[in-house]
Amino acid sequence: MVLNARVIGLAALAMALMAPQASFARAIASATPSAQIDATTPASTASANVALDRLFAEDARAAMQLDPLGALEQGLPVSPEQFVRLFTPDLAIQRRDANARTLAALARIDPAGLDESHRISRAVFEAAKRSEQALWSADVQALIGTQPFNHFGGFHVAYPEMSAPDSGATLASVEDYRKLVARHRALPHVFDSAIDRFREGMAGGVTEPRLTVDNMIVQIDALLAQPISQSPFTAPARQFPASIAYDQRPALRRDLVAVTRGSIYPAYRKLRAFLADEYRPVAREQVGLSSMPGGIGLYRLLAKLHTTLDLDPAAVHDLGLDEVARIKSEMDGVKVELGFTGPLRAFFDHIRTDPRYHPRTEQELAEGFRAMGRKVDALAPQYFVHLPRTPLQIQPYPAYRARFEAGGSYGQGSADGKQPGVFFYNTYDLKSRFLTGIATLYLHEGAPGHHFQISLAQENASLPDFQRFGGNTAYIEGWALYAETLGYEMGFYKDPMQHWGTLDDEMLRAMRLVVDTGLHTKGWGREQAVEYMLANSGMGRSDAQAEVDRYIANPGQALAYKIGALTIQRLRKQAEQALGPRFDIRQFHDQVLGSGALPMPVLEAKVRGWISATR
Repeated sequence: MVLNARVIGLAALAMALMAPQASFARAIASATPSAQIDATTPASTASANVALDRLFAEDARAAMQLDPLGALEQGLPVSPEQFVRLFTPDLAIQRRDANARTLAALARIDPAGLDESHRISRAVFEAAKRSEQALWSADVQALIGTQPFNHFGGFHVAYPEMSAPDSGATLASVEDYRKLVARHRALPHVFDSAIDRFREGMAGGVTEPRLTVDNMIVQIDALLAQPISQSPFTAPARQFPASIAYDQRPALRRDLVAVTRGSIYPAYRKLRAFLADEYRPVAREQVGLSSMPGGIGLYRLLAKLHTTLDLDPAAVHDLGLDEVARIKSEMDGVKVELGFTGPLRAFFDHIRTDPRYHPRTEQELAEGFRAMGRKVDALAPQYFVHLPRTPLQIQPYPAYRARFEAGGSYGQGSADGKQPGVFFYNTYDLKSRFLTGIATLYLHEGAPGHHFQISLAQENASLPDFQRFGGNTAYIEGWALYAETLGYEMGFYKDPMQHWGTLDDEMLRAMRLVVDTGLHTKGWGREQAVEYMLANSGMGRSDAQAEVDRYIANPGQALAYKIGALTIQRLRKQAEQALGPRFDIRQFHDQVLGSGALPMPVLEAKVRGWISATR
């Protein structure tokens, strides 16, 4: 898991999938063509390269003007006039038109006239624009535009975070505060637009599941239960920067309190009343997309957007079943190595309670990860041509965050390498943490997983910014899951404790293939999905329920991890078979990581080209 990743509902899916990261967005205003031209570059190729780079920059600037939500998430200024365009059909139409203009301009740039790196960039860019084209089409917008948000990171819960002092937004002057208050005053209009879209869906039988509606109501109730003086919306008045003079603070505080009381809280109450009284009674009882008109086709599209591959859901379901069976078979062998002869389901319970598998102290967990870091640092030159310049720190979550975080995650460093990347591990409730997961978690979240992939991409200034800082789930999470498998050849899984840990993590990703497709194409209910996960893993019930609720709210995303990893593993096997003794694992990894996060078809074409050239 990469920190700060957010999905905010089907209507915002296009923006979430295509949105650049903050460092990219802030560079847009000054973006200039960056084609690499030297004396050996033919004039026609240099001209085509420059034209393509110019199109990238122009599209990035235009996209941010039409993406107020993406700008807010990245801490960029958004005027009330831009803000009120959220969830409006007009904004969707303008995004569709802008996409069409970009694709038309791209068609005029012949890939045959570009150098190799620009041909790859053009393919990545075109894939992203084709995905946008599909999402912004009128028939798809009739399905996703009418479900503006849900409980899984939806706008109604994300907006308070965007309004806090630590959101990344600039709050350094009185004028910044006044702009914030003006935007807050526009919130009722934004919620009214969302309600209008929800009603459009109701008229066509396209609704959220009742489960997600109930969750949204609970979330809104929790927000409204906070006193205005403790609300996240008034937090900027409780944490003034030093640049705000003391004599100016009372008026700004009054304005924030007034807009929270007079605009924000009433808007949330109106949304809550609509959801509870009007929307919930007609919301679908079944949780899967197949229970609504056009749902099967929509699921296939969403799966393609997340995995970058056109997949048959039935084939993915069967693949998941096969992977689950394979991993369970390996688990049966490892549990015997660990001294347990009973059935696998009993071992799941045993490992949760036996102190042998859990850290006794925070120091024990910390030293386990640090030791793993030292081992990977020593071995990495044998597997990689290029190593990140950005250093990697290993540290626990701060105490105030630990309770609400996963077992581990990665916080990326800066592109110049001055700010390190951070592998975070969780020390909250030590008895629930596993010593068995040390190797696989570090390889995935730290090195050579997210840290190598993200750092090497953003350190590569020769790439266009959407390759340096953007990406897709199949590549980003697929690489991190593939990185876990390197523990076998690095020797880490000779220890049955660590071998069990990597199988346990791999099982979750395999079960996702079964459960996600089961929910959205085979009529599975929530409880059926939860029971499947409990029967095939050591997960606790609350963890399984949280996972299943995530898949319900975010269809198709959970497929990307395993699909991405299997694609990279398949390409490696093809390269090993084709090249024989000429296969170099360092060069293979350099091909996979050297162009930023690529769609799977572009990655496959690149690797196959490298195989042919090497042969």
